[in-house]
Amino acid sequence: MLRTLLALVVVAAPVRAADEPVAPKESAPLFNGKNLDGLTTWLKDSKHDDPKKVFRVADGQLHISGDGFGYIATNTAYKDYRVVVEYKWGKKTDGGKYVRNSGLLLHATGPHGGAGNGTWMSCVECQLAQGCCGDLIVIRGKDDKGATVPVSITSDVVFGPDKRPRWKEGGTKTAFTGRQLWWNKHDPDFKELLDTYGKDDVESKLGEWTKVECVCDGARITVFVNGVKVNHAYDATPAAGKILMQTEGFELFVRKWEIHPLKK
Repeated sequence: MLRTLLALVVVAAPVRAADEPVAPKESAPLFNGKNLDGLTTWLKDSKHDDPKKVFRVADGQLHISGDGFGYIATNTAYKDYRVVVEYKWGKKTDGGKYVRNSGLLLHATGPHGGAGNGTWMSCVECQLAQGCCGDLIVIRGKDDKGATVPVSITSDVVFGPDKRPRWKEGGTKTAFTGRQLWWNKHDPDFKELLDTYGKDDVESKLGEWTKVECVCDGARITVFVNGVKVNHAYDATPAAGKILMQTEGFELFVRKWEIHPLKK
């Protein structure tokens, strides 16, 4: 009789849903340096197939060729974490004159390709583009039934001479449901041209590694670039989800992509 009861208890134990967010209990690599285990690729043109090997492993690094638009995503959804990325630009560009562009997408929810006309997931993007590293962008898409996925953040901002909202402690409380929240010292005179830099940029120069950290503590998102706090938002909706690295026409090398528990 006792064995029967124990068996019933085991069968009845709750099972975590595949997309139910988890808070990491220990530090771990999201990219293991050997293969793409634990990750899913998505490209606008070929969906989950990657015939051109846009995402591949080379010399222990994640090599993103930039050939096409899409992302590589964690299979697991996360909450209450610190994600760290160390990246540098490769040689390939999209052939245009504008800045090299990519992003770290946070709190990604909904179907793959549900946003950006089949390109992204609904999420909050931490911009990695030159001159804009650390900006936060709300990306809204559709769910499986065609309804809009509600994505939003709030921040305290000031408006510069270019009329762009920048994060500033003590600034005006402002909600964002689709536009860009610029990092605090974005140069208003910055020309968004290939390999140019603003006078106060803290990202590394071309050919050097840049470290970006996003601390996602509940509904708060705080961004650090090379150890400097550059952006902060709160009241984030959703406050959890998958974590994505973009491909957006530019070659990128990632030597570190890690997740860490929050310090208590």
